[in-house]
Amino acid sequence: MWSHASALAHPFLSPEFQAAERRSIRGTHLPGAETWVWEADGNVVGFISLIGNEIGGLFVEPTFHRTGIGRALIDRARALRGALEVEVFEMNQLGREFYARMGFEFICRMVHESTGLQVMRLRLAVPATGS
Repeated sequence: MWSHASALAHPFLSPEFQAAERRSIRGTHLPGAETWVWEADGNVVGFISLIGNEIGGLFVEPTFHRTGIGRALIDRARALRGALEVEVFEMNQLGREFYARMGFEFICRMVHESTGLQVMRLRLAVPATGS
């Protein structure tokens, strides 16, 4: 699932980088994160991994895009953590559009150390409560 979603969102990343990411997700990222999955017919079709209030990864199987899974995972994360932050590659048009629809706002731009590509840090504030 991750491979399909990542290939669609990150066609600009080298196959070598993608392979290294696959290894580090299993060995490093997932063990240190709180991960919530979305299942359909007994198969994982989406997940969000949180490290504190940061989204370390959010991926949905492409055939399930625009079905509300990504929004539901963001809503769950927001209910758990309040304000959320995420880094997204500037060239990841799909991810940037999704996060914009969710209400994330730009914080800053920086260079991704491993690839030399630009990433954007985004923030989703805690919703205001009525008095």
